[in-house]
Amino acid sequence: MSRTSASRDAWRPQTSHDREVILLELQEVLASPHFCNSKRYPALLQYIVENTLAGKSDLLKERTLGVEVFDRPPSYDTNADTVVRYTAGEVRKRLSLYYHELGRKPAIQISLPAGSYIPEFLHGQDEPEDSSPAQISLAGALRDSAKPAREPGSIALWELTESRVREAPRVEVGPPATPRRRIRMSRWRGWLALGTLVVIAAVVGLEWQSRSTQPGTALARFWAPILRDQSVVMICTGGSVFAQNNFSGVATAGKDIDYPFISIQSASAIAQLSALLERSGGVTTQLQAAAATPLTELRDHPVIFLGGYNNQWTLRLLQPLRFHFSPETVTESIVDQAHPGVQWERDHSLPYSSADDYALVARFRDATTDGWVVALAGVGRNGTEAAAQFITSPRYIQLLRDRVGNDLFNRNIEVVLKVNVIDGKTGAPTILATHIW
Repeated sequence: MSRTSASRDAWRPQTSHDREVILLELQEVLASPHFCNSKRYPALLQYIVENTLAGKSDLLKERTLGVEVFDRPPSYDTNADTVVRYTAGEVRKRLSLYYHELGRKPAIQISLPAGSYIPEFLHGQDEPEDSSPAQISLAGALRDSAKPAREPGSIALWELTESRVREAPRVEVGPPATPRRRIRMSRWRGWLALGTLVVIAAVVGLEWQSRSTQPGTALARFWAPILRDQSVVMICTGGSVFAQNNFSGVATAGKDIDYPFISIQSASAIAQLSALLERSGGVTTQLQAAAATPLTELRDHPVIFLGGYNNQWTLRLLQPLRFHFSPETVTESIVDQAHPGVQWERDHSLPYSSADDYALVARFRDATTDGWVVALAGVGRNGTEAAAQFITSPRYIQLLRDRVGNDLFNRNIEVVLKVNVIDGKTGAPTILATHIW
């Protein structure tokens, strides 16, 4: 019977060779897509690993890391500036994703325990004690058949699997099978059945995934500048508090609010964006509250700003653009810098739940963050939901392409939308104005 023996316990390196092995593993981790596209996460991981190997783990405290890794002043407020805690959480998550997707058990595994800045090193590997040639060949076929794309000069999934199965040792007809031989034949059939299921699932999954995110579609080309060579996209959303004296019934939540909330419309927008990004190549979304997000955290990844007047980053970064939100919060509206008399605002003579809303969709290269920015912002919460619906819909992006041409894909763009609101529910968005530069 085949058994797998494994022991993966925390291990302390004793010799210089042990430390070299860990440093080699560190370099492989840092070169992976989970780390190589960022500056902050590799810097923290490399610092804590190297100092642990140097016997300086007692120095790995939050304030020390903030000063040494992130250039914070020695007296900085760790409660207000959570860069170390946030980055450590991301490092912990990315290490887990890296080893989960590795496809093999490494001899050394780097881990960052929760609540600690001192890494652990796991030592050990899995070794099958009894594997027949047929099992090995078919296992290799299964691994190879999981490749999602057909590169130039390669063969298709079904061709690869078929060739691997042909290479497996043939079962010859002979004397009645012994119990051990029957067990091996049963395993062989099991591997073959499993391989067939894996291939079918892979083909179906790839076909489903490509329906809305094929490279040639308008939707995929619209998102291409944001997703190019990226594994993480930040969604920075505004927060609110109840304010019955306001037309909308809410007000913007500031840094002093411990428990801000987001509306059901914003939650719907987050869900639509996360689903689209996940289908577009497995991109991970990082959700952040706008009021608690410093500028330094907006530089590592492309950012989607969600919300208008409840998101200070949206107001600030859109201010220099042609279409932006009026700074006069008494008359919350979208204004046109090229035509000062033009503005779009909700009708205050109607109940909030019945007044049509307006929204801005913007995709541009921002000088403040030195990266790509997407803003999905309504004058009210219905407009924000409609903006997310617009930017995740192949049909709406195709309509936008038909209106502005192929310049849509290579340049910065702003779109003003109108959305009907009935009993508080968000209707379909329509395009009112566009600007490309």
